[in-house]
Amino acid sequence: MKKIEAIIRPFKLEDVKIALVNSGIVGMTVSEVRGFGRQKGQVERYRGSEFTVEFLQKLKVEVVVDDEKVNSVIEAIAEAAKTGEIGDGKIFITSIDSVVRIRTGDKDEEAL
Repeated sequence: MKKIEAIIRPFKLEDVKIALVNSGIVGMTVSEVRGFGRQKGQVERYRGSEFTVEFLQKLKVEVVVDDEKVNSVIEAIAEAAKTGEIGDGKIFITSIDSVVRIRTGDKDEEAL
C-alpha cells in the first residue's frame, strides 16, 4: 500500500476529485495548507502598498491505494492539477505498513 499526498492549487480540487473518482478512488482527505517552493511567494498590493505573501495557500489531497493503482492515481492527479505554470504543486508517495478501519476492525486492503 502507498500513501499519495498531492499539494495542489485550491481551484484545481474539483478537477482532481473527479479524476480520482474516475480512477476508482472512493475516499480522500483534503487539508488546507500554506507553503512556498520555487515561487518564493508573490507580491500583492493592498491600499497602495506592496507586500510579499511568503506562504501561499494550497491544498493537500491524501489517498491510500493498493500498489497496483499507484501509477494510475499519480497520472490522474498530475493531469488534473496541471496548469503548466510554476506553483502547480508536488506529489509525494510513501509506503504504508498497515491500515485499520476503526468501525469494523478490518485491516490492510480490506480497510481501504
